Amino acid sequence: MEKKQGFGFSNKVLVVPMVLVITIWSVFWMELALGVDLAWWGVKPRTFSGLKGVLTSPFVHGSLEHLYNNSLPLIVLSAALVFFYRPIWHKVLFWGWLGSGMLTWVIGRDSFHIGASGVIYMLVSFIFFKGIRQGNFRLVALSLMVVFLYGSMFWYMFPIEEGISWEGHLAGFITGFVLSRWLDVQVDEPKKFAWEKEDYQEEEDPFMRQFDENGNFFEIPKPETEEVEFRYVYKPEEE
Repeated sequence: MEKKQGFGFSNKVLVVPMVLVITIWSVFWMELALGVDLAWWGVKPRTFSGLKGVLTSPFVHGSLEHLYNNSLPLIVLSAALVFFYRPIWHKVLFWGWLGSGMLTWVIGRDSFHIGASGVIYMLVSFIFFKGIRQGNFRLVALSLMVVFLYGSMFWYMFPIEEGISWEGHLAGFITGFVLSRWLDVQVDEPKKFAWEKEDYQEEEDPFMRQFDENGNFFEIPKPETEEVEFRYVYKPEEE
C-alpha cells in the first residue's frame, strides 16, 4: 500500500514552529515559577563552561518582552523553512543552531548571550539568500517578503543599542549565509500552464481557437457522434 506523505508533512509545518515556541515559553514560565535566573545557561564567549550555551541559550530569555519579540518571527520563519525547504529544513535548523551559537562564542563580548535571536537571524539570512540563489520565483517572492517584514533587523547586527547581543545577531546572519551556499536542495518548480511553455503555439491551443481575429468568443460545435443501436435477444435457459 502506498504511504501518503501529505498529512505528515502538513503536520510538520505546524508542529515544528509550535514545539520551538512552546519550549521557550515553558522555560520562561519555569524561571518565574521557581524564581530562578537561567541566564548562566547562555553563551559565555571563550570559556569552556560557556559552550553549553551553544545548545541552551536560544531557550532562555531575559524578559517577557524579549520572549514575545522572538516568538512570532520564530513561528513564521521556521514554518516557511519547513514548507519551502522540505528536504533540508532539519539540516538548516541543526547546523544553524550550532553555527550561530559557536560563532557567538568566538566573537561575543564577555557576557552571557541568551535568546533565540541568533536562530531567527540565521533563518532570515538563509531564506533570503537561498531564495535569491535558487532563482525560483516563489522563493524569490518569499525572500522579498522576509526583507519587507524583518528588514529593520539589519541594524541590530551592529552595536546601536545597549543590552542587545548584536554579536549573536551577526553570528546568526553569517551562519545563515554560509548555509545558503553550502546546503544544496532541489526545489520543485511550480507547474506551468501551457501558455507559459517555450514551445507554446497559440493557433494549436483548443481554448484560443474559440476566439476570432477580433477577439470575439464563439463556441466550436462539437462533432456529431454516431448513434449506436443495441438489440437484446432473450434466449430461454434449456431445461
